[in-house]
Amino acid sequence: MAIVSEARRPRSGREIRRRRNGSSSVVMHRRRHGYFPALFSWGGEEYRVQAVERAWTVSHRRRGNRVEGHCFRVRCRQGTFDLFQDARTGAWRMQRQVR
Repeated sequence: MAIVSEARRPRSGREIRRRRNGSSSVVMHRRRHGYFPALFSWGGEEYRVQAVERAWTVSHRRRGNRVEGHCFRVRCRQGTFDLFQDARTGAWRMQRQVR
């Protein structure tokens, strides 16, 4: 279970890919409005999202602004987390736990 301790959001596709190597898979069970995370599992535990604090899109300028994915900062009873959804595969990953 790798948790990145930096307190800022990723600024480039390269940084997302670098962080992705240290992230772990998330199973998204339910989304609000078909987009925002609402209920997910990570590391064998279930997390109910109380609030989406921030959402942003990561794209590549050098590749015609191709969207890499979508990031969400979510607050749950267990803490605050940054989740990443890969635009190509739809897979979800835990980017980091916010402290």
